[in-house]
Amino acid sequence: MKRKENSPITRRDFLKSSLWAGAAALTPMARGADRMPPLRIARFRFDVTPPVGHPLCGGWIKPVVDCEDELEAIGFVLLGVGKPIVICAVDWTGILNDAHVAWRTALAEAAGTTPERVAVQCVHQHDAPFVCLHAEKLVAAQQDGLRVVEVEFFNRCLDRARTAVKTALPKARPVTHVAHGEGRVEKVASNRRVALGSDGKVRQMRGSSCRDAELIALPEGLIDPRLKTIAFYDGSEKILACHYYATHPMSHYGQGHVSSDFVGLARKQRQKDEPGCSHLYFTGAAGNIAAGKYNDGSPEARLQLTQRIYEGIVASEKSLSRTAIGKVLWNTHEILPPTNPVFVADKLREMVANKKNAPADRIRPAMTLGWMQRVANGTPIVLSALHVNALSILHLPAEAFVEYQLRAQQLGRDRFVATAAYGDGGPWYMPVKEAYPQGGYEVSVANCALAVDDILTRGMRALLTI
Repeated sequence: MKRKENSPITRRDFLKSSLWAGAAALTPMARGADRMPPLRIARFRFDVTPPVGHPLCGGWIKPVVDCEDELEAIGFVLLGVGKPIVICAVDWTGILNDAHVAWRTALAEAAGTTPERVAVQCVHQHDAPFVCLHAEKLVAAQQDGLRVVEVEFFNRCLDRARTAVKTALPKARPVTHVAHGEGRVEKVASNRRVALGSDGKVRQMRGSSCRDAELIALPEGLIDPRLKTIAFYDGSEKILACHYYATHPMSHYGQGHVSSDFVGLARKQRQKDEPGCSHLYFTGAAGNIAAGKYNDGSPEARLQLTQRIYEGIVASEKSLSRTAIGKVLWNTHEILPPTNPVFVADKLREMVANKKNAPADRIRPAMTLGWMQRVANGTPIVLSALHVNALSILHLPAEAFVEYQLRAQQLGRDRFVATAAYGDGGPWYMPVKEAYPQGGYEVSVANCALAVDDILTRGMRALLTI
């Protein structure tokens, strides 16, 4: 099916392109009587660092001045389970709507699979690109220099993705064993929504960094303190390790210095320890979780947070114990939550056009209009999960609250569930239903209505009931 570059994908187009994947997604491949073919993993990575002058965080903070450490897209292709499966972590703030479909389509074409068998998750650093192609068109039409993303750079990244995957496929390694582990991370994550008034409304937010002694003194609040690891082996050799932890990954940002921030720096430190093993980091459901209790926004704090995440990775890997791979399953579930009724399209367009507004107050409405257009087109979000033996890797969209991650672990029953959020960023924040009447920043910019809670939970249950 031929389609113009960057043109919207309708629900009909999407379903036609992924028809085979939908039919095969629920088919388990098991060793033994069914004679599952040998599994292989092709590992890839490529640079996604934006050039000087490129917008950061969608265009409402200072653009790129320089690069402190490079941004990467790191992933793998799993071969031998029907059509290939692709999983990729990207050091960007977010990839929304058509842009996310474009990423998955590019990786799918290169791997010889369908977009439904591709998961692309952002790590969510803020000194990084935040891409919504629909919003870019809307602000570019204002002709006053406001930008969300340089489309040429975005397309170059897709070309690099195709090249990286095609180069990796002939180098695929056998994968025979899998292992899981977890370790507690100390003094990083804290809940942002702990300062509630007597009326039950959010009074103050602790944020990604904080210097308010009263807010710092408040408890951590609801978090998931465990960093989880799922690793793949060729015999006794560990060749790939995926790490999962739920917190906003920002120490300090906004001055134009591109960085993978403390979680990326920790990942790179671990990568140096084990150059023969590809290390991937995924941010969990961290919509309401950040390092504010333990981060004052100083360069010194970034170093401390980096070390704590690194120690969490090492602790998680200490408990790894290999088991032979006996069963592999990839399944998917489509959702398309309704738009939050507080948003009115005409008012959003007025905000985009009002040149007196700050860039953030013009670009955020443009991104919401992108979500509204997506809902009108009927283009679904695809939730997905990779199950290996008794392990499950769950892929969620956007900035889901940590409650969804904890809920997924309960839904998984006796399975070891690792959650990667920040997939398709179209919904922006995805609060739980109890948070909506509390208000607060996250609720104010949540593109989906309160019904998202039940819709997303049903999707997780469908993926984890196997």
